[in-house]
This record gives sequence, structure tokens and C-alpha cells, in this order.
Amino acid sequence: MRRILWAALLSTVSTTGAWAQDAKPASDVTIAAQRNVAAQLPVEDGRDFDFADRGFIGTLSDPVITNKDGKPVWNLGAYDWMTDGKSPDTVNPSLWRHMGLLRKHGLYALADNIWQVRGFDVSNMTIIKGQTGWIIIDPLTSRDTAAAALKLVNEKLGARPVTAVVYSHSHGDHFGGVRGIINEADVKAGKVAIIAPEHFLAETASENVMAGPAMSRRATFQFGTNLTPGPQGTMGSGIGRGIGGGDITLIPPTIDIRKTGELREVDGVTLEFQMVPQSEAPAEMNVYMPASRTFLAAEIATCTLHNILTPRGAKVRDTLSWSGFLNEAVNLYGDRSDIIASSHCWPRFGQAEVKGWLSGQRDNYRYLHDQTVRMMNKGMTQAEIAEVLKAPPAIANQWFNKGYYGTYSHNSKAIYQYYLGWYDAVPANLNPHPPEVRAAKMIAAMGGAKKVITEAKKAMKAGDYRWSSDLLNQMVFADPKNLEGRALLADSYEQQGYQSESAIWRNMYLSGARELREGMKASVSAQSIDMISAIPTGLLLDSVATRLDPNIIGDAALALNFVISDRKETAKITVGNSVMFSEMGKGHASPAVTIKGPRQLFLALLFLKMPAAQLQMAGLKIEGDRTVIEKLQAALDPMPGAFNIVEP
Repeated sequence: MRRILWAALLSTVSTTGAWAQDAKPASDVTIAAQRNVAAQLPVEDGRDFDFADRGFIGTLSDPVITNKDGKPVWNLGAYDWMTDGKSPDTVNPSLWRHMGLLRKHGLYALADNIWQVRGFDVSNMTIIKGQTGWIIIDPLTSRDTAAAALKLVNEKLGARPVTAVVYSHSHGDHFGGVRGIINEADVKAGKVAIIAPEHFLAETASENVMAGPAMSRRATFQFGTNLTPGPQGTMGSGIGRGIGGGDITLIPPTIDIRKTGELREVDGVTLEFQMVPQSEAPAEMNVYMPASRTFLAAEIATCTLHNILTPRGAKVRDTLSWSGFLNEAVNLYGDRSDIIASSHCWPRFGQAEVKGWLSGQRDNYRYLHDQTVRMMNKGMTQAEIAEVLKAPPAIANQWFNKGYYGTYSHNSKAIYQYYLGWYDAVPANLNPHPPEVRAAKMIAAMGGAKKVITEAKKAMKAGDYRWSSDLLNQMVFADPKNLEGRALLADSYEQQGYQSESAIWRNMYLSGARELREGMKASVSAQSIDMISAIPTGLLLDSVATRLDPNIIGDAALALNFVISDRKETAKITVGNSVMFSEMGKGHASPAVTIKGPRQLFLALLFLKMPAAQLQMAGLKIEGDRTVIEKLQAALDPMPGAFNIVEP
């Protein structure tokens, strides 16, 4: 049954390989814009290139990482085509430099008894030598890349068992590869500890299960999942190369960290933790290693301005707290650290570098926060603030503060949303028509499709791609079959992608262009069954409730008891008023039906909507009126798949 669940829940994202046959060259306007960017870049002092290369030990001889079926999931050589020369006209010169650093891969010595594997995924794996084995901080995104990284470690440093794993925070690229480096039996036997910040599982469920389908589809744009690395394709993600394929896994933590300054002796190594919740992730912590004077800043400090609200979607982050945690890190660890690293990008060496890196990013987030709020309180709207807010030179000229991932534009809008929400107080924006209706009315008001296309062409010729995209987006939403409008919008998006300093803006523009030209090719994968298996049952049932279709369930009143035998859990399920409530540890006194069995069969029942009769043959026991569970099943939406983004 587990194999059936795995196959059914994990549909891979389809790709079409190279797609640049329809890509256009950089326009004259774009070429001029790139030259202007190049002329204004900070002076190159070589520090980043030194730090990125320092401590290199080696990498895998075969650059292609495959899964158990031999399917490629990661290519270490995907950016080998890059040179250290002049950037092509289709890539922002600042982003070109940045990707030249991020494309490096292999095992690197960080400090005495501490190493990192970088470039094997969007994130880094940090390795600490304990008394008896390896302590791993952040085991990458997938089983396969994590296994390849550990293989490299054991080949270069000598084979040792993994004795502990630390999840720095609740994003999948920092825990998803855990089963590639340990097995759950050793965790249950007490041979391996898994350490995570407080509320890790609840926040993992919220992001990866509750809102997982929508985020997964949007993430294909943010990370350029279906784009090929190249001068007219993806140039990484700003914090790493990109998101690899392979199985995302999860084993629940065995130890929760709850307070800053908490010390843990792990396999003979002292680790000190700084709690940084509601910053880059709702559940997040940094790790200090006093013996080596090394501070791991997880993801609150990296080689770029981060996201206050990531375009793939997430909870809006607390910028003021984020800046405050960076200030706390300066005070707690600045004088005690000679090396600073993070779960993305490359490290920095020297006490002055540690303090400068932390304080520079602290000031960046604080400036972004304070100036957004200042303008907000003057009555400026999100769009108005985003148009004028820029970092001052003292901040902007630090390479690590540039917007390769987050940008001042969309981060200022996120801060506005954090305090005031989506509404800008303009009554016309309180209840506008939905996009398709508005688009049709706008096109008609502007004199029809031909006139709109004519105006869009004028805007493109003048290099005003923002306005041409605005016009042509209305055109496509009013008539998605208008091929000329689609093609022009793709061209407009493409030039904006070429000009973007932000790697993810580039990905989103170029992904939009691709789908306009070729149609939607991606099939969004459902949540990993392994991740679902690790999520507490109550949180999973809350997720199921979000799929209840009121048009199907109507005014039905249902009472069900679940008895989950392998976990010794009970759940009381009540449906009424088109709402489903679940209560763990309780049961109806007189349920219409009681269902008993292992949790995997409940997952099949509620997530895959497999027929109850079929599951009974697999061992599910149903006592009472089986039609009640069938009625609930029928009212549940199927697991969501891909949905349109650049067209209705």
C-alpha cells in the first residue's frame, strides 16, 4: 500500500528540456540597460571570490546525480558553460557575477572539524565532526542530492555514521534530504538525534501541506523549474543554483530548541542556539559552534537581500524582528566568531567580516522596514512606495545587500501588507471586477484588440516593457486565443527577464514567456507522502477540511470516528453547515460510522480518495453506515494539480 501511495501522490514535474528556440535576442533598449548597470556596479575587491574558493577539497567526478531509478535529478555541471568574461547581453551584469560565485560546487573546509557541501542543491549541507560520527546541519532538499553529498564527505574525509541531524528551519530545502543520510530506525532506536526549532512540525505542515499545492505551482515560476540554464534561460535562484528533483522526505524531530542561548552537547560537540522565529521562516534558529568560533546564520543572513514575502507565497515575514535578530547576533556572536556561514551561498572569514556582514544586512532590513513604514504613514500605497524606495549607497554598494533574491520593490509591498493588508484604501480597489471581466471591459474601452496591440508595440519600441506588459496582459486575459497578443506579451516579459538583477524575477518573467509560447507544460507534484507521514494527524485533517466542496456536501450532517491503529490515535470528525471539524483524542458517542486501520489507509481514503471497498480489502475496517464516508469522500476536491498563471 505504501508503494501505491507513493506512486499516486508523487507525480513529477515534467520538463521539455531546452526551449530557447523561440527566445529573442536582447533588444537595443535591454543592451543599453545592461551597460548602464555594469557602469554603476561597486568596485570588485575580490573578497567574495576568495571566500567562495577558500577551503575547497574536491567534488564528485560524475556531475550528474541520479535517483534509485537512474533518472537525473541534479547536474553539478549545469553552469559549466559560464566563463569569467563579460556577461552576455541577455543577462544582467550584476546577476552574471553573482551566478559565477554560486555555480561553484563541492566539499569545502570551513573550520577545524567543520565543512560544507555547496552547490549540490539550492541549499548547503554543513558537516561537523563529532566524537563518533557526523553531525549534519540542513540535509538539503531531496534524498538523492543529500546522499550524494554525504558520499562525497565520506570519500574525502573518511566514512563515519551520522549521529545527529539539525534542521535549522521549516523550509523543505533544509530537511527534505534527511532520508538520504539516515534511516528512521536509527532515530527510533536513539542512535541518531534530530534537533529542530520549536513549532517546526506545525509550520512545516502549514507551508508544505496546507498551502502546498498553490505554492508548488507558483514555485515553478520563482525557481524557473522548467527553464534550462543558459544566457536566455535560468540563472539560478539568487541564493543557490535552483531546486533539484528527487524525493522530499521528512523524519520528525526528537529534540526541540526553545530559547536563545540554549546549549546542547551533541556527540561530544557543544552547540549553542539563537532562536529567530517569524524572520525568514516561522520556525528558525541559528547555530553557534564555540570550539571553532563559527556562527551559522541559517537563512537570516546570506549573500543577497532575502524575501519578506517570497513570490511563491508564504506567510509575510516580520522585517523589524528580522533586523532585530541580526542585531542580537552581532551582540551575541560578533566578538566570538572568526567565521560566519549560512545555509545558502558562501562563507566569510575574519572577525571584521562577521560583524560587517551581519550589521550590513541588519541595516538593510531596518532601512527597508523603517522607510516603508514612514512612506506608508504619509498615505503612500504599495505601488507608490515600491516605485521610489531605494537603498542608500552605503547599503546598496555592499554586494551581499543587492537584490538577487528579494528586491526592494516586492519587499516594500510585503511590509505594507504586513501592517495594513492588501487594501490600499482607494475605494475603486475595494471591489473591482475579477481579472477576466476587467480585462474584457478594458480592451473594449481602449478601442479593441487591434488598437491595444498597436499601443503595446509602440511601448515596446520605446523600451517601456512595463507598460506593454500591462496592456498585453489585459489583452491575453480578455482573449487568450489572440496569438499576436500572446507572442508580444512573451517578448515583453522576456526583455524584462533579461534586465532583472533578481534571479527569481528573471525566472518568473522567462517562465511566463515560455508558457505563453508553449502552453502550460508543468504537472505540479502533490505533497510528498513521506512528508505527509511525518505530519501530526490533526494538522493533516485540518488540511483535508480545506478541500470540502460546499456545493457537494450541501447541508449534510455527518458524524464519523477515526481509530488510527498504528498510532493509537482517535479523531472525532463532524461535518455540518458545509464545514468539517476534527478533534483529536475524542469520539462521537453515537457515530454514523467508525473507521479503523493504519494511518496509510486513511491517507489513501482522504488524500487519494480510493474507494472504501477497495481499502477494506487492504485491511480498513468500517463499522456502521459506509455511505457516510463515501459522501464525505465525494465532497472532497481531488488533490490539486497545475493551474494557469499567465492566462485565465
